[in-house]
Amino acid sequence: MGLLESIGGPADLRALDEDQLAPLAQEIRELLIDRVTRNGGHLGPNLGVVELTLALHRVFDSPRDPLVWDTGHQTYVHKLLTGRVKSFETLRTPGGMSGYPSREESEHDLVENSHASTALSYADGLAHAKKLRGQEGTVVAVIGDGALTGGMSWEALNNIAADPDRPLVVVINDNGRSYAPTVGGLASHLTALRASRHYEEFLGQVKETLRGAPTVYRALHGAKKGLKDFLTPQALYEDLGLKYLGPVDGHDQRAVESVLTRARAFGSSVVVHCITEKGRGHAPAEQHVLDRFHAVRAAPAPGTKPGAATTSWTTAFGEELLAVASERPDVIALTAAMPEPTGVHLLQQDRPAQVVDVGIAEQHAATSAAGMAMGGLHPVMCVYATFLNRAYDQVVMDVGLHRLPVTFVLDRAGVTGDDGASHNGIWDLSAFRSVPGMRIAAPRDGDTLRRELREALDIDDGPTLLRFPKGALGPALPAVDRIEGAGGAPPIDVLVRTGEDVLLIAVGAMAGPCVEAARLLTEHGIGSTVVDPCWVSPVHPGLAELARGFDVVVTVEDGLRAGGIGEATATALREAGVTPPGLRVLGVPLRYLEHSTRAALLEECGLTASQIASQAMESIEARMMRSPLKGVV
Repeated sequence: MGLLESIGGPADLRALDEDQLAPLAQEIRELLIDRVTRNGGHLGPNLGVVELTLALHRVFDSPRDPLVWDTGHQTYVHKLLTGRVKSFETLRTPGGMSGYPSREESEHDLVENSHASTALSYADGLAHAKKLRGQEGTVVAVIGDGALTGGMSWEALNNIAADPDRPLVVVINDNGRSYAPTVGGLASHLTALRASRHYEEFLGQVKETLRGAPTVYRALHGAKKGLKDFLTPQALYEDLGLKYLGPVDGHDQRAVESVLTRARAFGSSVVVHCITEKGRGHAPAEQHVLDRFHAVRAAPAPGTKPGAATTSWTTAFGEELLAVASERPDVIALTAAMPEPTGVHLLQQDRPAQVVDVGIAEQHAATSAAGMAMGGLHPVMCVYATFLNRAYDQVVMDVGLHRLPVTFVLDRAGVTGDDGASHNGIWDLSAFRSVPGMRIAAPRDGDTLRRELREALDIDDGPTLLRFPKGALGPALPAVDRIEGAGGAPPIDVLVRTGEDVLLIAVGAMAGPCVEAARLLTEHGIGSTVVDPCWVSPVHPGLAELARGFDVVVTVEDGLRAGGIGEATATALREAGVTPPGLRVLGVPLRYLEHSTRAALLEECGLTASQIASQAMESIEARMMRSPLKGVV
C-alpha cells in the first residue's frame, strides 16, 4: 500500500516522518496526472500546490482551523489529504466527486468556492465570528496572485487590517498566473517580491563571509529592513498593519512548514508569501507557455474513434471579433484574465492595442467599459456568463443608466455541465433582461452568432448582450422563412413550418432541440412552427400576432424559468390580449444544478427534443379534453 492510501485524514499526515513527505508528494502528483487527464479538470493549479497543501495540513488542524481556498479549483490535493483518495477516481463525473470544495463531501470543505477573490472576505468573517464567540483556532485563507487582482480581495484586506489582532493567516499562492500570466500593477509588485529572494541569498552569503567579524555583520543586519524595503515593495502589507513573512519557496516542504508555524504562533493577522510553479512535476504542463495546463479535457473513452474536427462557439466568436475589430478601430475587447477561454486571444495576438486584460476584476471591467463608451469607443466585455453576475450593479447603474453602447459577450451561457453549480450560466437571461434598455441576442448557430455580433456593435444607444453555450457548434439551422418586424424591430426567423397546431419559440442554442421536436411531432400527425426571435429581449412585438393563431405555444430556453424569456413572453402575450390555452414555459428550474454533462442536465430539466415534443402533445391532449366539442363527430 502506498503512503497516500494510508492517509485517512490530516492526523495521519501529521504522524508521518519528514523523510516520507517527498515520496508522498510524488505519489500525489502521479495520481493527479493519471486521474485528471482521464476525467478532465484543473491539473496545473493542483500540481503547483502539493507541498503547500501538505504543509497546511501538517501545521494547522482542519476543520478546527478552517481552510478557505480561493479559488476552489486548487483543492484536489486537499481532498486527497482529507479522506477522499478512494473516491477521487469519480472526480467530475455524474454523482461523483466535485471539482470544487463541497460541503456535502467533507467537513473540511467549508466554502464551496469557485469564483475568485472571495476567500479573504470569508476569512475575515470567520475570524470575526471566532473572536466574538471566544473560539480557539486560526483561520487560513489561501489565495492566488491572480485572485488578488479582484477588488473584493482589497476590500477584505482593508477590513482585516482594521482588526489585525485575530489569528488569521493569509497565504498568497504566487505562481504568476491565473488562467494566463497575471497582469497589472499587483503582478509587478509580486514579481519584485519574488526577486527579493536573491537579496536573502545575498545576505546569507555575506553572513558566512563575515562570520569572523560579528560587529560588521550586525551593522549590516541592522540595515536589513531599510535595505529590503528599498529593494522590495513588501511594505504594502506592513503599512496596512499586517505582518509579512516571505517570500518562501512553496515547493520546499520544510521551509513552508517553518514559515506557517511562525505565522500561527503570532496569533494575529499575517501574510505568508509562497512562490509556487503551476504544473510543477509534469513536464508537458511546465512547458505549456499559455496556461500550464490550467484545465484539461477528459480523455476519450477507450475505443472511441476521433470525430471530424469541429469549431467551438468560442473560436467562432473570437474569429468574428478579430474580423470586425480589424475593420473598426473603435472596437475594444475587455477580458477578466481569460483571453483564451473567451476567444479574445485571437484579437490579442493580432491587434494587442484593441484588447485590455483587467485581471480577475469583472466589476472594474464593466465600469471601465462604460468609461470607454463615454470616450467614443465601442467596448466588448467578454466573460463567462456566470462571472458577469459579479458585476450586476455596474451593468445596471454604470452602463445601463447612461444608455452606453457596451456589448457584453457571455461564453458558457446556459447549462454547462461538469464544473458544477457555480459555473452553469443560467442566471443571465433573468438578471440582465431587467436592465432598462438592454437588448439581448441568443444566436442559434455560427452564422447567427457572426451576424448578431455585428448587429450588436451597430447599436449605439444602449447596452447589448450576446450569449452562447459551451462546446462545439452544431450544424447550421437556416431559416425557411422570415417574418419582418414592424417599427424597426428585427425579423423573426422561421425554422420549421409544418402546421399550426404548436408554436415552438426557441431561445438560442435550444433551436436545435426544438427543430428535432417538430420532426417528432410530425411523426404523430401534429403540425408545428418553430421560430427563433434572434433578439430575445425585449420580447419581439411580432410574437403576439404570430401566437394568435395557435392554441399551444411553448417557449424553450436553457436559462432559469423564473424571470426568464419564457415568462417575459407570456406576459407580453397577455398584455397584447393573446391567451393561448396551451401556453408552456420550459427552462431550468429555480435551483442549483449539480455537476454532470450538459446533455444529462438538459434531460433532467426536461429540455431534450423528445421531452419538448411530449410536453407539447400533453398540452394538445389537455386542450382536447377541455374542448366543448369533445365527443362530437
